[in-house]
Amino acid sequence: MLSWLTRIAMACWRPGRQYARMSKDDILNDDDDSTTADSLLWSRDLEKHSFGEFSFAVVQANEVIEDHSQVETGRDATFIGVYDGHGGPDASRFISDHLFLNLMRHARERGTISEEILISAVSSTEDGFLTLVRRSCGIKPLIAAVGSCCLVGVIWRGTLFVANLGDSRAVIGSLGRSNKIVAEQLTRDHNASMEEVRQELKSLHPDDSHIVVMKHGVWRIKGIIQVSRSIGDAYLKRPEFSLDPSFPRFHLPEPIRRPVLTSEPSIYSRVLRPNDKFVIFASDGLWEHLTNQEAVEIVYNNPRAGSARRLVRAALHMAARKRVMRYDDLKKVDRGVRRFFHDDITVVVIFIDHELLGNSTSVPEMSVRGFIDSVGPSNFNFLQGVDADARSII
Repeated sequence: MLSWLTRIAMACWRPGRQYARMSKDDILNDDDDSTTADSLLWSRDLEKHSFGEFSFAVVQANEVIEDHSQVETGRDATFIGVYDGHGGPDASRFISDHLFLNLMRHARERGTISEEILISAVSSTEDGFLTLVRRSCGIKPLIAAVGSCCLVGVIWRGTLFVANLGDSRAVIGSLGRSNKIVAEQLTRDHNASMEEVRQELKSLHPDDSHIVVMKHGVWRIKGIIQVSRSIGDAYLKRPEFSLDPSFPRFHLPEPIRRPVLTSEPSIYSRVLRPNDKFVIFASDGLWEHLTNQEAVEIVYNNPRAGSARRLVRAALHMAARKRVMRYDDLKKVDRGVRRFFHDDITVVVIFIDHELLGNSTSVPEMSVRGFIDSVGPSNFNFLQGVDADARSII
């Protein structure tokens, strides 16, 4: 612990006065021409998908990265998944391995993609992970306290479907009046910092005066967790997974009588409009440092290539600035210690080329996994035989 504190102190001690005088606009417009690479930052600057292009970037902060993510491209559809884990990587990794496959299975059975199909895929993924917890908790009891936020987007036949649990966020950039880019948040943050979430929890648990507790200046559910919806976190959903007092961080004084958290996603769908230019899917690590409008302006005012990496770097500049540091100094801080400065951050920017919507284009079926840099074949073939007049259930 002492060595960690020493390294944090040394990173913060480095002179940053000149950098601290830079305005926020200077930082957000800084394209980082430094020759010092950030060894914890991974990116794929620009790839093709069925309806345009995408940019993908991830930066690690935790000792073991807890963000997992993927983009699946095919002739007929594009799938985006951002999974922000907590308590460990088990849940986010499980979602990355299973949710897309569950979506394919349900879509094949119904012959379409719809809001209902997305909800079913999330439910199947939750059931699968809780089954894993049940099998593993005897030898690994803390797996009951592992969970993940889950943000999923699917573009199919000109319609964008989004499912969300937790506080990752999807934000669309659209051209408004005077040809200015305007941010619109498509998802709702399921976080106890939001008054509406606290009221929702209190209405669901009227007999529990401690359902939401202010702890160390932060609103937390049962004094433990901030997000109200997730995959996993079994100990807050089913009494059979409650943890005993030997795990004080996760021990509840009384057994839960009903689930404290839910795995029911909020759903959004939208027929893409000509003025919709791109969608940013990102874990909350980005939104801690950038507003929705700042993010869409960074994307819109710069070349497409490297857009996701540019957003991550802007967030890291802001994280460093809050500690009166330079980003170059932050780059020297090791994983694990970096978590004291920022979270793992995942960003996917999906650019929409409207002339491609509704047209079959020659795009390789590709599966890209964030950070681990895994690229392989994807499978949207099941959609090729679907009647062209099939309609999504909304």
